[in-house]
Amino acid sequence: MKNFLLKRKLKKSLSNVKNNFDGNSISSVGILIDESYFDAREAFVAELVNNGISRDHVTVLAYRDRIRKNEVFDYPVFSLKDIDWDAHFHSDAVTNFISQNFDLLISYYDIEKAPLLLVTQRSKASFKAGFSTIDKRLNHFMITTVAESYQVFISELFKYLKILNKI
Repeated sequence: MKNFLLKRKLKKSLSNVKNNFDGNSISSVGILIDESYFDAREAFVAELVNNGISRDHVTVLAYRDRIRKNEVFDYPVFSLKDIDWDAHFHSDAVTNFISQNFDLLISYYDIEKAPLLLVTQRSKASFKAGFSTIDKRLNHFMITTVAESYQVFISELFKYLKILNKI
């Protein structure tokens, strides 16, 4: 029920989406990952570093369907429990991530889940990239591949970022 209400609020807010695309080069990167299906977070970040992005300028936020009580993470993680029924986030990690002005936001999830869509939509990133299976109004750039092949995703992303003079 909560997912349904969150998606309905999101669809209403997507009708007012404004693209704030600019031509600046990319130095800071935010990564939003769905760890329910993709668990190669460190390898993904290493691949970004291999393509010239500084590790210090990469911020990761992970989503999990379930977080156990005693589970401890060394990176920010959130779940559906961190969102109330009015689509407000209670987690400081999520609100900090949303408020950062990234040059590039990589929405690395290929299945639409309301919490992930909300974070992508509310992010202040100037350029957003993601999968083509996600709502087209959320991202500026979309890549058609599967989440398991992150090397293909990153190579395609950087190929087109070079064409767009973003690197």
